Amino acid sequence: MRLIQLTDTHLEADPGAELKGVNVRRTLTAVLDLVRSHEPDFAAFLLTGDLSHDETLDSYRALSDLLAPYGKPAFALAGNHDDPVAMTEGFASAGGGVRMGRSHDLGGWHLVLADGRVPGEVGGRLSETEQGALDGDLAAHREAPTLLALHHHPVPTGSAWMDAIALENPEVLDDLLKRHPQVRGVVWGHVHQEQDMARDGVRFLGTPATCIQFHPESEEFALDDRPPGYRWIDLLPDGTLATGVRRLDAWP
Repeated sequence: MRLIQLTDTHLEADPGAELKGVNVRRTLTAVLDLVRSHEPDFAAFLLTGDLSHDETLDSYRALSDLLAPYGKPAFALAGNHDDPVAMTEGFASAGGGVRMGRSHDLGGWHLVLADGRVPGEVGGRLSETEQGALDGDLAAHREAPTLLALHHHPVPTGSAWMDAIALENPEVLDDLLKRHPQVRGVVWGHVHQEQDMARDGVRFLGTPATCIQFHPESEEFALDDRPPGYRWIDLLPDGTLATGVRRLDAWP
């Protein structure tokens, strides 16, 4: 089963909206065209937050409309730029295949979407309520290999400014992973760059945005000239996963 992760689309109601001089709808459309040309058969999209930049219903409807021609379900979680209420209403009113919610069964695999948003803050945190919900969900699906998705990065990027707005309490996630060894991968957005590391049998994966890219290992905010892209994730029958990042050849 192949998932296509799209993250940090930063769409606005205005089709001409730009982020740091980049038309975000144009870059997303180009990335989706890349998906169409390279992914003849995949199961679903995984959307890992900052899907909107202006938190409007129309921005979420626009995303749903752009995904609709692919005829695939999409599993979505909110990032620090998202309004979960507008997000839920916007996707519902669009009538597409975007699904909210924490827990999803994917054949022999399980997908869990963690909510690390802190209202009014750029960084993230797993609240006690969210910790309990995640623990309960993972305990109820011990037999299924699991992919855990969140928005904020739980491991350092090496960029001081970026790591100041990471997941504030990654030790909580570490404890969850120790109690639930069926989690085989953790994937996130937020960082606008690629990360890939393994620790204690778990793959940790950060993914490029579909719009602007952040320069790796930069002490202060800086943009990278590498073009946007997406991550493919294969959930294999033996409980392992394979993954990679595919980028546009050039900026559209």
